[in-house]
Amino acid sequence: MKMASPCRSTTTICGGLLLLLAFVAEMVQGGASAPALYVLGDSLADVGNNNYLVTPFRANFPHNGVDYPGHLPTGRFSNGHNLADFIAASLGLPSPPAYLSMGNTTGNCSLFLNGVNFASGGAGVLDATNKGLTISFDEQIERDYTTVYGELVQQLGQAQASIHVARSIFTVGIGGNDIAARVLSGPKDQRQMSSDQQFIGSLAQSLKRKLQRMYKLGMRRLFFVGTGPLGCYPLLRQRSLAMECDAEASSLSMQYSAAAATILRDMSTRRPDFEYSFFDQYTALLGYIQEPEANGFAEAKAACCALGNGTALLICTPANALCADRASHVFWDGAHLTEVTTEKLVAVAFNGSAPLVSPVNLKQLSAP
Repeated sequence: MKMASPCRSTTTICGGLLLLLAFVAEMVQGGASAPALYVLGDSLADVGNNNYLVTPFRANFPHNGVDYPGHLPTGRFSNGHNLADFIAASLGLPSPPAYLSMGNTTGNCSLFLNGVNFASGGAGVLDATNKGLTISFDEQIERDYTTVYGELVQQLGQAQASIHVARSIFTVGIGGNDIAARVLSGPKDQRQMSSDQQFIGSLAQSLKRKLQRMYKLGMRRLFFVGTGPLGCYPLLRQRSLAMECDAEASSLSMQYSAAAATILRDMSTRRPDFEYSFFDQYTALLGYIQEPEANGFAEAKAACCALGNGTALLICTPANALCADRASHVFWDGAHLTEVTTEKLVAVAFNGSAPLVSPVNLKQLSAP
């Protein structure tokens, strides 16, 4: 699904404006954390791209958005703000708009300078994950971001566009859907699949290729969000009669996050101008789950938005019951976090230290 570029019809008018804004950004750079935020990934950060798709992975209906300004669903898989929103706020930037929502924009090319959100619920590292039902990671890079990058080059010139993109923060959070699809495909001993080691290896190889492609397209500062302890999410807990964490899903999550951290470390070693911050969401979130009261929560197993019998679906729907106190729950629905949980995690990523976030935190990564 290729959307028309919001700048292409107004090149002459917008070119001067963009160039002026770029120069202004250069002059005030010492007081800004980063000029823009570009977001890629899955439903952790989707702010409405999937509203424009024919897909079951949508959240533009109640009770989603019940605590968002206006109390209306926006396409965020949350009761309120999500990962992309809190990252942007921590950087002092407006939350980047969903790329597909910009199709009808005319005469306002400057939107690209603040950043764009390409994330799509259901997307995976592997192109085959939920194929045809989401904007794949590859499409986010090769189709959508490449279009935006090309527009920036056209409006600013190669040199200024490269400076702008290099100083911007890129956020990537992806991988959970690949793991969930594997675990939920059936009993492990009946799967006609590769071994877990081979599966993680394929994820790592695909992730490495795509991050290298982003580097070639100008990315120099990356904030990467590792997968959470997926086995402890309500949707996966329900596989156990005792509602225990699913060991396989959590193990794969841990292995994938470790592989991603290694890829980033190697990229940094090979490319001295590449900087990154890796957030170990697995460990940080597991702490909330294992010690909820100490972290301000009352419920760390059940979803806030669930069926009357406590069963959590993948996505919150209008038919689900809604808990009275969203701030007391770690989980919003079967596979997503509440607004307050995400806010706490981003605060750790922004101000925290190793081993939860390394080699630098988000604040240090975004320093001028």
